[in-house]
Amino acid sequence: MENRKVRVRFAPSPTGPLHMGGVRTALYNYLFAKKNGGDFILRIEDTDTDRFVPGAEQYIIEALKWCGIEPNEGVGFGDGPYAPYRQSERKEKGVYAQYAKQLIDAGHAYYAFDSKEELDEQRKKFDALKKNFSYNAITRLNLKNSLTLSAEEVKNKIDAGETYVVRIKIPADEEIRFQDIVRGWVVVNASQLDDKVLFKSDGMPTYHLANVVDDYLMKITHVIRGEEWLPSAPLHLMLYRYLGWEDVMPHFSHLPLLLRPDGNGKLSKRDGDRLGFPVFPLDWEDPITKEKSSGYREKGYFPEAFINMLALLGWNPGTEQEIFSVEELCKVFSFEHIHKAGAKFDPEKAKWFNEQFLRAKPDAEIANHIRTSVKNHFQFNDDDRRLSDSFLNRAVQLLKPRVQFENEMIEKGNYLFTAPTVFDEQAIAKKWKDGCKEFFESLKETLSSLDEFTASNIEPTFKECAAKNNQKPGDVLFLFRILLSGQGGGVDLMGMAELLGKEEVIARITKGLLVIAK
Repeated sequence: MENRKVRVRFAPSPTGPLHMGGVRTALYNYLFAKKNGGDFILRIEDTDTDRFVPGAEQYIIEALKWCGIEPNEGVGFGDGPYAPYRQSERKEKGVYAQYAKQLIDAGHAYYAFDSKEELDEQRKKFDALKKNFSYNAITRLNLKNSLTLSAEEVKNKIDAGETYVVRIKIPADEEIRFQDIVRGWVVVNASQLDDKVLFKSDGMPTYHLANVVDDYLMKITHVIRGEEWLPSAPLHLMLYRYLGWEDVMPHFSHLPLLLRPDGNGKLSKRDGDRLGFPVFPLDWEDPITKEKSSGYREKGYFPEAFINMLALLGWNPGTEQEIFSVEELCKVFSFEHIHKAGAKFDPEKAKWFNEQFLRAKPDAEIANHIRTSVKNHFQFNDDDRRLSDSFLNRAVQLLKPRVQFENEMIEKGNYLFTAPTVFDEQAIAKKWKDGCKEFFESLKETLSSLDEFTASNIEPTFKECAAKNNQKPGDVLFLFRILLSGQGGGVDLMGMAELLGKEEVIARITKGLLVIAK
């Protein structure tokens, strides 16, 4: 086992949009595979046909592509030697039926013919006794199955096309032990398990049988999945044992839950937008209810920031470093630093990660990203100087420290692209006094004489003009900002003036004075 090539899989069910917890599971599988030169597979586990949601499979594929954690084999990413990778297609090829039969022949499973109504009646009887009904070693000998019926009766029922299921035969009292890479030794008594359904008479396997069979046939070496699957692990271990595959059983790693920001419970799909932030990587519209949920992509997050944030939800590198590229994560990722306790999601920290990646990106790259949006928003002509590389690159440089997302730049930097029409009158009232109008008229003349209209020239010129007119530089600087932008805060003032240029600065002062110096 230890000399086998590492092979891991992400195996979601197409029952809705991919939750960010699912993305984290995919990410950890991806990182582990890349670090160890292994394979990362996408398998679609669509055995639960009642919960199938149209569009969910394509959503999963698109989400993984956007995140940049693409499998090298599987649904949507190319067939390998173990295709097909949809369980429904594998069922059609008869992959699972033989193993259900093998378990029955070996005495580790049995046919059960109990109807839904009969099982409901059993539950009612147990409810009356204030007990929970479980199909197990105690109850199965009083129910309608191949353990209580004769071989002839069983054959007749099957030949007649009667509906049945195949259930695993869990021993009455046995200690089941396995070592989880994250959690250490896990010990469960068989009496706590029930005889789960493995296979149905229509040929469809349940998750439990299909999952184990596919992992074996696809030579999966490590199963990395969420904590919610930990209760199923003892059953899966029993299946490996009963099918004779225990010596090649994969190593298990059960990841901690993602918790709501207050730590009160698991962060679920239903929490999407309700708590004020996305829980899905991409926007999603329910094909039946038409209910819409927002995604990190459409909210303006960089995929690399989203991935960096997810990586640190339940794992740490053992150092103080927080910002990682995917390549760096592949090098440092290990199970050793995965936490056992649930990880609280912090939406503000998620924004912080995006901000860090934004600031690290080249100005020109961001300028290219926002150029079309700027053009459309302000309805600029193609030859407008505000769409030029020099203008947009400098605008981005000024705005970077003031935003967390690219898509905030137009809104928060609106005044860089168009002159203000509204001014902060309350802020003006605090600083405006006699002589201010005369000062700005003088400033216009002084600025118009500058040969090089740069921040390094504008600032000393401004201060000299303030001194000549007996004005406090701090007061008139504040007013200067309002005249140029309409507001009391924003990007670096002298940098903004240089970007706008001499003519525009003088025009804005003139226009602003008409409004605020009435």
